[in-house]
Amino acid sequence: MAAQQIPSSSCFSLRLRTAPCLVAAVAGGVVGAVLLLLLIGIGIYILWKKKCIGPSYEELLNVSSPTHTQTIGADHSISPSLSHAKDTGNKSVPFIVPPKFHGRDWIGLQNGERIQDDSEPYIAPDFLPRSSFCSLGGAYFLGSINPALYKYPDDNEETDFPEGNIGRIWFAVEYEYETERLVVSLIKVRNLQLSSDSCNPFVKMHLLPDERRYLQSKTKRKTLNPQFDENFVFQVSGKTLHQRTLRFSVYHVDKLKKHHLLGQVLFPLKNENLTDDGKLVIWRDLEQENLEPPSEYGDIQFSLSYNDYLGRLTVVVLRAKGIQFQEERVVVSSAYVKVSLMNHNRFIKSKKTAAVLGTPNPVFNETFSFKVEQSELDTASLSLSILQNTEGDKSNLLGRVVVGPFMYTRGRELEHWNEMLNKPKELVKRWHALSIST
Repeated sequence: MAAQQIPSSSCFSLRLRTAPCLVAAVAGGVVGAVLLLLLIGIGIYILWKKKCIGPSYEELLNVSSPTHTQTIGADHSISPSLSHAKDTGNKSVPFIVPPKFHGRDWIGLQNGERIQDDSEPYIAPDFLPRSSFCSLGGAYFLGSINPALYKYPDDNEETDFPEGNIGRIWFAVEYEYETERLVVSLIKVRNLQLSSDSCNPFVKMHLLPDERRYLQSKTKRKTLNPQFDENFVFQVSGKTLHQRTLRFSVYHVDKLKKHHLLGQVLFPLKNENLTDDGKLVIWRDLEQENLEPPSEYGDIQFSLSYNDYLGRLTVVVLRAKGIQFQEERVVVSSAYVKVSLMNHNRFIKSKKTAAVLGTPNPVFNETFSFKVEQSELDTASLSLSILQNTEGDKSNLLGRVVVGPFMYTRGRELEHWNEMLNKPKELVKRWHALSIST
């Protein structure tokens, strides 16, 4: 029987039906090839990464590392330096220089440090504490910590003294509110000025305004830089604490047992945040006592400074002495200072200090600033008045002083003003006598 012939149109339709299968097969092959290449690339990258990191450890692996049993259980011979450290009970960790660094100059090796030989394996000494850094994978023990590397840099408090300095004192103050105790720690005094080398200093501490009671340190022999490190306690109520002032007076005892005042420091407590959380070390430069007797109405000490760049006049009201309280219509014996800025006898602005109770020698230690242009300095002046609180809102004038240019003042007040102008941005401090007349 003859084979049946398939028409050409039927073949064409058969090819159209098989074409999508071929396309899908080709696409699957391409995707598989791409995934295979991607996996091969990732594998090559991982191998290359390991090969690059490996050499950083290979240099230390040329020395056989000890096993745990070798380090602890076996009895190996240790170098003389290590055996000496073991015998003497030295607990510091020795520093061993690896063979790689033999070619360098290592100086100052001490405390059991040595250089390791090329053929010598590292033996961890058995006297090291378990908390020490152990040898891992051929790594070496580091040397013991040098405490000198962690010290704070030395400050210049004991070397940077201004010109004319007569001494500097260090102390700390804290207040215990539960027991109402003021604890004063006297630390040291430096740079005392005395012609004789045999200086025998000690310190008296008063809690002003109480002039009768004081605490005294031990006397140090033949030194201009005494170290005290003593603690003292004042019993004082928390309500009156901020109205008190600490006075440190440094004395010298001569061969005849006479006391000579070398300098003093006044430390008002009203502006201090005194807590028992911790002591803050404070230092102050000593000041000479004003030995002149007070004037008829008392004296006041204050500092002046002018900043020409900012156009700012600064007044620091420090203290007063010998003021005469008036007893009529007085509720309490308290005084304060009123600082007034004038221009052509015209009032510009005034500021007041806090009132200080019950002492003819009050300590204020408050700072005030006024805006004054440089062109106004020839016509401006400052008036400082000490006033006493009375009944109601009135106050009694206890004394007054005016400083300013030649238009308003003469004598010490004019000198103080001119010195302030000649020393811009510096605080110029002086005492002035109070008067009632204006």
